[in-house]
Amino acid sequence: MFKQLKEKWEVESNLQLILIFIVFSISGSGALLVRKLVFHLVDYTPDWPFWLTAIVYILTIVPAYQIMLMIFGTLFGQFTFFWKFEKKLLRRFGIKLDD
Repeated sequence: MFKQLKEKWEVESNLQLILIFIVFSISGSGALLVRKLVFHLVDYTPDWPFWLTAIVYILTIVPAYQIMLMIFGTLFGQFTFFWKFEKKLLRRFGIKLDD
């Protein structure tokens, strides 16, 4: 399974793969902390309608997670991998960046 991931992601070593997993996990945990802070700041209550909760959640989690991927990816020496990852994601949203 790890061999397939390494080939798909064009990762050369097990250490690089481990660092990528660490960045994904730290970024995910960090985005949830940001969400908690933002929901506190906007005085969220469970009485909010689902559509409003979903909009605030998406506008909070998605950018926070992407920013944290780039920050932690850079700190862990994996900027190139995460920059390619971000460009691929942005292309799916119809945003093209020059290569």
